[in-house]
Amino acid sequence: MKPIFVAIDTPDVHRAARIARAVQSVAGGVKLGLEFFCANGEQGVLRIAERETPVFLDLKFHDIPNTVAKAVQAIAHLEPAVITVHAAGGRAMMAAARDAAPPTTKVVAVTVLTSLDTSDLAKTGIAGTPAEQVKRLTELAIEAGIDGIVCSGEEVAAARDIWPEGFFVVPGVRPTGSEVADQKRVVTPRQAVDDGASILVIGRPITGAYDPERAIREIAQSLEDEAVRS
Repeated sequence: MKPIFVAIDTPDVHRAARIARAVQSVAGGVKLGLEFFCANGEQGVLRIAERETPVFLDLKFHDIPNTVAKAVQAIAHLEPAVITVHAAGGRAMMAAARDAAPPTTKVVAVTVLTSLDTSDLAKTGIAGTPAEQVKRLTELAIEAGIDGIVCSGEEVAAARDIWPEGFFVVPGVRPTGSEVADQKRVVTPRQAVDDGASILVIGRPITGAYDPERAIREIAQSLEDEAVRS
């Protein structure tokens, strides 16, 4: 699987399709989230996937186990490459999602959003740092028997140490010099890969570029160049 998944966050299915076509030859796939899915539903997903582009459906399911299982079953025919649930939903909920998903779909659990830091966690009643919370939820995800987790690049090395065979999705990835926007815990693509990321989720540095295809090619090339230098 190619490491870069492009986050396409727009309700405009035509714009999303244009970006998907532009990045298809370089990207591992595209990530479609709540904004896109709420606006376009399964027909929008099928539109993006019609060129056999792998789709990561980032819907972050979080409910009682039975409801999450039914929701996963409802999208199973779309055959997403990856789906997300919230690790905070608990072991039984994560396990129910894995049982309901197609065998070819990776189920990964969101640990701590990259927009949160220690003070944000404290305000929600969670003691400790994001790294400590990611460790707790990684161990819970292992118990649930799912495929992996979503965490920031700051925590992926420690998570990989706990779970060597896990599948690690790292969002909040920004090439050197890019704006971080609403992200608080960000790393460069090379750092994320070196620390154990299985796939990188990169959005605005690519989708907001004048030429998305050129932008993703430059990022992919930088990964290769930095690998050779190291």
